[in-house]
Amino acid sequence: MKASFKQLFARQPLGWTSSEHQGPALRRVLGWPALTAIGLGTMLGGIFPTIGAGAHAAGPGVILAYVLSGLVSVCVALCYAEFASMVPVAGSAYTYAYATLGELVAWIIGWDLILEYGLSLAPTASSLSDYFQHMLANVGVTFPVWAQTANLTGAHPQIDVFAAFMTLAIAALVAVGIRESASVNGILVLVQIVSMIVFVAVVAHAIVPANLHPFAPFGYHGILASTALVFFAYIGFDTVTVASEEAKRPERDVPIGIILALAIGGILYVVLTLCTVGVLRYDRLSDGAAMLDALGAVTKNHAFYWIVAIGGIAGNTTVMLTSLLGQVRIFYVMARDRMLPPGVARIHHVFRTPARMTAITGIIVAIFAAVFPLTDLLTLVNVGTLAAFAIVCAGVLVLRIVNPTANRPFRAPLLPFFSIAGAGVCLYLITGLQLATWIRYGIWFVVGILVYALYGFRNSRLRVNLPEP
Repeated sequence: MKASFKQLFARQPLGWTSSEHQGPALRRVLGWPALTAIGLGTMLGGIFPTIGAGAHAAGPGVILAYVLSGLVSVCVALCYAEFASMVPVAGSAYTYAYATLGELVAWIIGWDLILEYGLSLAPTASSLSDYFQHMLANVGVTFPVWAQTANLTGAHPQIDVFAAFMTLAIAALVAVGIRESASVNGILVLVQIVSMIVFVAVVAHAIVPANLHPFAPFGYHGILASTALVFFAYIGFDTVTVASEEAKRPERDVPIGIILALAIGGILYVVLTLCTVGVLRYDRLSDGAAMLDALGAVTKNHAFYWIVAIGGIAGNTTVMLTSLLGQVRIFYVMARDRMLPPGVARIHHVFRTPARMTAITGIIVAIFAAVFPLTDLLTLVNVGTLAAFAIVCAGVLVLRIVNPTANRPFRAPLLPFFSIAGAGVCLYLITGLQLATWIRYGIWFVVGILVYALYGFRNSRLRVNLPEP
């Protein structure tokens, strides 16, 4: 029994994660500007599905919610950067945890990352659908009422047909092969930033101070709930750490890329939100396309409308692509470690991608996007992400205590403050989520523990290499 308990926290040798033992090393060609662009490319699209949902929870206080979420993200990001410098390979928090904190912790983080990356497609698909339908309405075209949004609880049930269709389309693209490059990512980031600048330039003069009062109509608890919702907009900064193996100087470039991406993204988020809720009262904004609502209240110029709409569609699409690519990577690594069945990451003989699992994930997420409202999807994604981030923050501090002499090319500053603050606030934000979200996450967590107990613990790559007790 004692030996089995000890095996739960057995660590994977660092040599197993090193790319040097698995073929040619990746080219270290990325500096901090490219890493910053990668972080922004994954993050920026998160603003589109969160402004309206966050405003409905906190009113104009959603502005403060973005600030608080950004500060929490900085604490988490610095802890991520320390892990990335210790295990500088193309991986994720799952890889870092397996090499430093042990198998059970790695499994929990990996299972939460599946929730983060996989279900991230659903709320962005819902927002993309909202933007697309706004564009169609601008030229006089509307979907049938039953196909406009996800709502099965009303007298007339509705499903979001376009969100489901786009999820399946993105899954098909990823299944047949998607190759990303820093240049393409930079172009997509530029398109989004241009659309955001156009939006601010057009609507800023129309801000009505009265729309910002009362600032917190739902009180402190409303701001807490909104902070937990809009945290979705910051998900993606960890993509910078995933690229640490391709950074020229990861110990310097990765932290710079993370902080700049968070700073630029956070400033844009606050300015965009101020303009949105300042122009149009929060209770008149839609969940998924609030910026278009605000723009429509200021001008009927079709050119401005289409620029902002295209930016929203581009942002949501890139988030869907990167989320599904991240999901496939998590599945692949966990299956490689035999924590999941090998078939999960089986490579298609023609497409040379894990096409089967990509398709299965796409179908499951398409169903979620079709039937669950956007706010429910955001909270379910965020609870898993916040739990994983809390473990990363706590793990850095624990590792400083149990292994203080380990090589740390980058050391997170002001520890234990950032570690405790990051973990504590992440856990506190989770308490602001509704009971229904807790129940859904509890079911997900229990299923994950059962999968680990019945398969992962018995078949993991590490288990068969453990010495006899």
